[in-house]
Amino acid sequence: MSRSRTSLTFPPPVMEARRWLDGVTHPEGRALLNVSQAAPLDAPPERMRAEMARIVMEDAGAHLYGPVLGLPDLRAEVAAQWSGAYGGRIRADQVAITSGCNQAFAAAISTLCGEDDEVILPVPYYFNHAMWLDMSGVRTVPLQTGPDLLPQAAEAAKLVTGRTRAIALVSPNNPGGVEYPAQTLTDFRDLCRSRGIALILDETYRDFDARDGAPHDLFAGDWDDTLIQLYSFSKAYRLTGHRVGAIAASPARLAEVEKFLDTVTICPNQLGQRAALWGMRNLGPWLAGERQEILDRRAAIMDHFPKLAEKGWQLRGCGAYFAYLRHPFDMSSAVLAPWLVKNAGILCLPGTMFRPASDPLGASEIRIAFANVDRPAIAELFDRLALIAP
Repeated sequence: MSRSRTSLTFPPPVMEARRWLDGVTHPEGRALLNVSQAAPLDAPPERMRAEMARIVMEDAGAHLYGPVLGLPDLRAEVAAQWSGAYGGRIRADQVAITSGCNQAFAAAISTLCGEDDEVILPVPYYFNHAMWLDMSGVRTVPLQTGPDLLPQAAEAAKLVTGRTRAIALVSPNNPGGVEYPAQTLTDFRDLCRSRGIALILDETYRDFDARDGAPHDLFAGDWDDTLIQLYSFSKAYRLTGHRVGAIAASPARLAEVEKFLDTVTICPNQLGQRAALWGMRNLGPWLAGERQEILDRRAAIMDHFPKLAEKGWQLRGCGAYFAYLRHPFDMSSAVLAPWLVKNAGILCLPGTMFRPASDPLGASEIRIAFANVDRPAIAELFDRLALIAP
């Protein structure tokens, strides 16, 4: 008997981790530190919410179906701002709006892959990418990274076969937090172009990159023969519940993307699209402040990590929303993570959720998503971790 598509993959990791909280009580004075999910918990800024309220009452189009590939004005704004930010040439017809970045990835894969095709993912990987490949009948080919968590194109080249359709990268990385150097991305683009495969680059966290200026020049010259770029408005403008993302690719590929989107959601969320457009046009200084706050929290991780280093922990990567740690204990992180909920009041994700089950490295790793913990909470987090002895 054949198996259903959903049975081919693992349960959603964040939902699984939330179940570890069931029946757990936390002693007075030790509130739960939830560093499990990479999503802002605060509502959008008040100015944006006021504009959204106006749109709900005054813009009838916000309540109707819209173009499958998204609002023309938002597509044009993304194209214009990306062209300026990356020093390239991106047209509105090379941009589509999606219901979040996960849908953008799913749509891209659906245009690229058939049954038993292959996609190369550096490990540790973003688990939703692996889940969608599983459910699509596509084989995930893990690309090992070194202690710095940076993938190497030369190593990826050894994994390319006649079934390879794409290499998918995330920078700044989820779960590792590392920012891929421009040369690394150029090397992967050149490899993909030479082999006739796609380079999928998920830049969900681009707004929180610590580097000033463009992180790469992949949009310079003719780019859409190889590059497929993905983005999410969820992190930048706290629009997580409105599900708005974007994909940049060739017009021919977006014609294929349109088929996927039309059968799944018909069109992206209309209110969310209008909010994203307004945010892009009006919230530049506010977003710059958000970036500085995240960079300060990243600095707090670095400031407080020595207390863990003394206990044998290692910091594998740190950036955007994430710190990726190697723990010193003789137990799998799959056991350690639920133990931390009960015994330290910390909810984080084990490295086993970011690697294939056959990869032993995940047992010694955990991910800390620090976007929702400020400097004092980060200090408390590291104090608690420094005291544990499972």
